[in-house]
Amino acid sequence: MRRALQLAIHAMEQDEVPVGALIVCQKRVIGAGWNQREALHDPTAHAEMIAITQAAAAVGSWRLEGCTLYVTLEPCPMCAGAILQSRIPRVVYGAADPKAGAVDSLYRLLDDARLNHRCQVTSGVMAADCGALLTHFFRQKRAQGKK
Repeated sequence: MRRALQLAIHAMEQDEVPVGALIVCQKRVIGAGWNQREALHDPTAHAEMIAITQAAAAVGSWRLEGCTLYVTLEPCPMCAGAILQSRIPRVVYGAADPKAGAVDSLYRLLDDARLNHRCQVTSGVMAADCGALLTHFFRQKRAQGKK
């Protein structure tokens, strides 16, 4: 999670919402990303989506079985859907997202028995650090008069 937090800090330095993600398979990082929605003008350029795309390219398959996704913020519905579609079996996240979280906060997509894949989830890892970074970023934005 420390590495994911470093990616989130990089996102903040790029004036992006500070979220970082990485995918580990067999003790090796095979995908890493940070939010890049502003830079890429792409609403799907969330940290998780970028990490999943890189990981799939690294293994040469859309199935990321045996991998773990580490992300600093609870995934949104879009990212949770991509996690399920890529068959990632384990997700570890830092801060909860009460406004858009689709793992525990608003929805429980990753363990919904109606879907064909479920994930083991570990929440709250370095939550204080992950949450503090987000709080700092949005305080700065409000102080600057920006959303």
